[in-house]
Amino acid sequence: MTQDTHSSGAPWRNFYGRFKGKTLRPSQEIYLDEDLEALSPGPIGWEENPGRAPLDLTPVFDGAPVWLEIGFGGGEHLVHQAQSNPQVGLIGCEPFINGVAMLLGKVRKAEVQNLRLYPGDVRNLFDVLPDGTIDKAFLLYPDPWPKKRHHRRRFVTEEFLDPLHRVLKPGAEFRVATDIPDYVRQTLLEVPKAGFEWLAEGPQDWRDPWKDWIPTRYEKKALREDRVPHYLTFRRV
Repeated sequence: MTQDTHSSGAPWRNFYGRFKGKTLRPSQEIYLDEDLEALSPGPIGWEENPGRAPLDLTPVFDGAPVWLEIGFGGGEHLVHQAQSNPQVGLIGCEPFINGVAMLLGKVRKAEVQNLRLYPGDVRNLFDVLPDGTIDKAFLLYPDPWPKKRHHRRRFVTEEFLDPLHRVLKPGAEFRVATDIPDYVRQTLLEVPKAGFEWLAEGPQDWRDPWKDWIPTRYEKKALREDRVPHYLTFRRV
């Protein structure tokens, strides 16, 4: 567990993982300095007062539907969805600052305008989002925490799933992709308990990727190492 204070200034809470990896390239430092603040989903300091001032996303995306990607890694999927769905607003949450810098480079290149990002723990965003704000959510190749004693750190636990259920609209879709068999097991056990319906009707529904899917770097690594991706689709009920 790390007890580093994140640069966002958000209140400290238990966070298992890294905020920063190898040294950023000069261009990535420029992206962070010049672009990050303008892509915030709320006014400066919004994350410092969770639970006090609800975050209204209506003016941010002009009332468009809002999709959320939790832990966007290098941002390939997030930018792809933003390009493919200009009528939708997208928010990406990622505490690993190296991934944030990578995404900012992709945003510059793609010139997408319908994307916002929060470089911190998604729980801070959950704290300030009103009920029923999000129309679709993605959890793609989350940290597997393979050791059994660390399974409680996974996203598919009550601590994360309950607030996710609250901020999703009734009927909203929740997609999970993972190549870890035990993560599949825990997902299929815990997500329905949190108020979601698994939409699979046959094996192809979890073996085949979604029609609008783009492979991420994590999936490509899994395939190189002969691990099998699973694509799980749920509906908030």
